Amino acid sequence: MKRIVILASGSGSNAENIIKYFKESPSVEVSAVLTNKSTAKVLERCDRLNIPGFYFNRAAFTGSQTVVQFLEGLQADLVVLAGFLWKIPSNIIDAFPNKVINIHPALLPKYGGKGMYGAKVHEAVKKNLETETGITIHYVNEHYDEGAIIFQAKTAISPEDNVDVIAQKVHRLEYEHFPKVIEKLLT
Repeated sequence: MKRIVILASGSGSNAENIIKYFKESPSVEVSAVLTNKSTAKVLERCDRLNIPGFYFNRAAFTGSQTVVQFLEGLQADLVVLAGFLWKIPSNIIDAFPNKVINIHPALLPKYGGKGMYGAKVHEAVKKNLETETGITIHYVNEHYDEGAIIFQAKTAISPEDNVDVIAQKVHRLEYEHFPKVIEKLLT
């Protein structure tokens, strides 16, 4: 059995999509969801979906081996960032080489880097009059959004599309492709 551990900071819609995708899988399971926000809505989703959810603070994440040891204890085959906003420390990257992945709501290398997440990305895409946007699934390294690209998917956008419409188009790509890419990485 391959084990996924998801890290999320917010509502957890991508986490829920991944959990549901693998719910009946005989070979892959979501072992747990970890969050850096004690009030994150993803914890409510975990309760509803009967998946263990855990909160950790910055000291446990960056100042110790606590999170690394926890992930090792869960025997994580893949650590999946799904709306997780903190930079991943080198001790986690070193402990799980090429086993930490992220999804970014744009076609990297455009619109990546520190502070570029969620609506901020879509606002920048709109402001720059892009004709397409999409998602990038990539390995995590020591720099925001600079790890090797695993997969990209595109969607057309029009000048009439507002930020919410752009976000909806990107979410559709995330929900469609993220679980499938995870599955391919684990087989």
